[in-house]
Amino acid sequence: MDAVLDQLTRTVTAAKTLEDLARPMLEMLEAVTGLESTYLTTVDLERGVQSILFARNVSELQISEGLAVPWEDTLCKRALDESHFYTSDVPVRWADSEAAAALNIHTYVSMPIETETGGLYGTLCAASAAPLPLKPQSQMVLELFAKLIAQQVERELLFQTLQQANNELASHASTDALTGLPNRRLLLDELRRALARGTRDDRGVIVAFIDLDGFKAVNDAHGHDIGDEFLLAIARRLGSAVRQGELLARLGGDEFVVIGEAPELSGGPGMADAAEALRSRLAECTIGSFELSNGVVDYAGASVGVVVVDAPSTTAESALRQADEAMYAVKRERRAARPGIPVL
Repeated sequence: MDAVLDQLTRTVTAAKTLEDLARPMLEMLEAVTGLESTYLTTVDLERGVQSILFARNVSELQISEGLAVPWEDTLCKRALDESHFYTSDVPVRWADSEAAAALNIHTYVSMPIETETGGLYGTLCAASAAPLPLKPQSQMVLELFAKLIAQQVERELLFQTLQQANNELASHASTDALTGLPNRRLLLDELRRALARGTRDDRGVIVAFIDLDGFKAVNDAHGHDIGDEFLLAIARRLGSAVRQGELLARLGGDEFVVIGEAPELSGGPGMADAAEALRSRLAECTIGSFELSNGVVDYAGASVGVVVVDAPSTTAESALRQADEAMYAVKRERRAARPGIPVL
């Protein structure tokens, strides 16, 4: 027993995961109980299934990892329901268990793994095909191992919860709440990375600035809820027009930005054509009828300005300013060409 306690101390100290802890414990449990199969299960009460998570088999009885059986048919459930953790006459005591009969289990011990937050996690078990007496201290060891495994499960569940919360916080910090698109913060981060790649590859970066002309009139006429619907519809249209390698973000309010890698060296003859192609693609997708919950809004389209910036000599903030200026130039042209159309 002293050897088992020494091994347990080393195991608990070194274990970083549930598997690190459970596998040595199954070996120790076999030594203490003398039973040929030791295993840790998980129980899904909602689905009504018990699964073998880790197992150790040293003789003819083979309990396979990954084996899943109906919870109602298990020895573990019978033992829990009857508060009877050990028996050496399984075929007599629980003759109705098809799983036990199929595995030819005669001796069986089980201890529930219960966590404070999740309830029943699973069971720690040992079994044999032969009828064997319960060795001294087996129950104490089972209870101790079950408690230590439950504590490890609690730690891992807590870590998963904290990790999920951290991921959600990171997502909220970088995602626009209305559209689900990257927000200004993430856009600037991605633009800096794009400029760094452009510097490395001697390429420019293409930046499109999109402003929804007349959006204030939509809000004033239909209300802010419909205005949000309209923004979502525009975001979907823009998303369908964005191609692989391009990033669409909502800068804020009624402003969106698309960034991408320039198709050739900055300043090459195709730069103006590439910029105009992107501008037309984005502008045209915003023109048309939008079916909203209160009816149809006919929209004359957004003002889109596009620039190709030289990566080594441009910051992310400067690139956005240049694209913004290009957008306002387009806005002024549209206002001059169609004075009756609101473009503010």
